Amino acid sequence: MSGYGTEDERTFAALPPVRGSVFARTWWGRAWLQALEDTALDGQQLKQGRRHARAGAVGAVSVRPGRITAVVRDPDGTAYRSDVLLQELSGAEWDRLLDLAVDSAGHIAALLDREMPPHLVEDAAAAGLELLPGVGDLEPECACEAWDHCPHTAALCYQVARLLDEDPFVLLLMRGRGERALLDALQERSAARAAGAEGPEGAGGAGASGVSGPSGAAGAGGGSGVSRPAGVPAEEAYAAGGILPPLPGPPVPPATPGEPPSLDTESGPEPGIDPAALEFLAADAAARALRMLAGAFDDAPPTPSQDAVRLAAGAPGPWIAARLAEGSGRGPAELELAVRAWRFGGAAALSVLEEEWVPAPEALVRAGAQLAEAWEDGERPALRPVGAARWTVVGADVQLRLGADGRWWPYRREHGRWVPAGPAEQDPAAALAAVTAP
Repeated sequence: MSGYGTEDERTFAALPPVRGSVFARTWWGRAWLQALEDTALDGQQLKQGRRHARAGAVGAVSVRPGRITAVVRDPDGTAYRSDVLLQELSGAEWDRLLDLAVDSAGHIAALLDREMPPHLVEDAAAAGLELLPGVGDLEPECACEAWDHCPHTAALCYQVARLLDEDPFVLLLMRGRGERALLDALQERSAARAAGAEGPEGAGGAGASGVSGPSGAAGAGGGSGVSRPAGVPAEEAYAAGGILPPLPGPPVPPATPGEPPSLDTESGPEPGIDPAALEFLAADAAARALRMLAGAFDDAPPTPSQDAVRLAAGAPGPWIAARLAEGSGRGPAELELAVRAWRFGGAAALSVLEEEWVPAPEALVRAGAQLAEAWEDGERPALRPVGAARWTVVGADVQLRLGADGRWWPYRREHGRWVPAGPAEQDPAAALAAVTAP
């Protein structure tokens, strides 16, 4: 889960919905959420915030010293900019923390492994430095103008707990230091400490620790008599780049596919040849070629039956659609239903519509756990299993179907038949919400 940005700010793309109620797997992620839950005065606001975060309502998260920011959307689509502030460490506090970190090689190794070493946090606390937030440390600011933690700032905090699980440097950036600056400072202190331990009579001073100085002499043999390979200083090589001719940029794909040739000629077509169908296929081939030129490749080529549905989804004329229905072994009504599924999710959606599969026992257990954890207490609808991988909501004409890839597809009963009602979701509650929303 990598972010992008500068040394002073990282931005993480919006995370997908998450099932269940557990947002933090690591001890430091749980400590972050504990600070939120100990600070907020209204438990209902936190509960609603968890729902927002679980449903994927939190947009891209920006992390910078002292502040995290995201746009959070309510179920009705209203967007709010939400910020949570955290006190930065002062320069003197960072100096004390860095000194504590270099006291143990294990602290640095743990950070490089994207773990927060508990002994470092304990040693820092003993020295009066609080790395992890406590009660009242997470200060909310939201465009909804709530004075306490609202569902939007709570959702942001729950989402950041997932980021912290993957990378504790997110917390350190909030406290005021980016990853590169922090690692450079740790390396500099480690080299200085090693040089002090060796003394001027040691084997190469700072070079003994394997850390290069600005001149490049350390770590390359120093005074050991081992010659360094000849080369060009980096700044000279970089400066020479300006005198070289630039490489041409890649060609820009056209904005639209090319026009297929016209088959409207004076002479009639050969028996069995339909010029309109050929023109349609040529236009489809041009559109697919443009997608491939832009780098959008299909995961796997469709079967002839699937390709008939894909072509029908391109809204051809009635005569071509009728031929596609006949060629794929479907009637017009069945083809219309297949096209509806295809537009929601391609071959995977078509498979869920037309094929009944029997999940392996472990897949059924995993599906049952997802259904049990997807809703908050008291909100889970009554579900009746129908077949091997389908569940119908009792008292409603809606259904959940489990695909072979583990995603959930919503269905609705219309005119006595089950029809696809939306795209797939990883969370069954989110899939069902798409079909039951007013």
